[in-house]
Amino acid sequence: MTRFEQFECDDVRALIETYPLAWVCGSSSANMEASLLPLVGVYGDDGDLVQLIGHMGRSNPLHAALVADPHATILFKGPDAYVSPEHARRRNWGPTWNYVQLKISAEIVFDPLFTETSLRVLLDAVESGRAQPWNADELGARYEGMLVQIIGFRACVTNLSGRFKLGQDEAPGTLQSILGSLPDAATVSWMRRFNAGRL
Repeated sequence: MTRFEQFECDDVRALIETYPLAWVCGSSSANMEASLLPLVGVYGDDGDLVQLIGHMGRSNPLHAALVADPHATILFKGPDAYVSPEHARRRNWGPTWNYVQLKISAEIVFDPLFTETSLRVLLDAVESGRAQPWNADELGARYEGMLVQIIGFRACVTNLSGRFKLGQDEAPGTLQSILGSLPDAATVSWMRRFNAGRL
């Protein structure tokens, strides 16, 4: 395992909470279906990610694909940035790209009785902290009509891997130069997170 593949449960949680829109991909190699969907993590007592909660349109081709074969690959992407030798302040240094990614294997379980719960879970996550959080009741009569067109699901996690390439291999001086000059604030924040013991 490389240093880029070493991370903690809190890193997984932070990534999913900050970047909840993920690619959900069916397993068929002949005709793979995939959709970007917002997902909310569910965590065990030890902090491990155990489930993801989401919903999708019943007319989405991915729905039919996952009914036929519930195995899915879910891909989360965090911040990324091109890092130039200019940022490293070293002309003898090769350019690179820093990024954050998670790859999750999961079994998708659709449940029409879970649809409203899945919507509430997502709304609680994305509306939290707003001065006037929105809720589905504000749709009035339209809500019931929209509800029948979607279906909630749980994605039960069977495997998880990640790559957090954030300058852990850079010499201290080079790392400091990059942190001081890279204009992408989100990537810099994650670089600081993964190099905290060296700063």
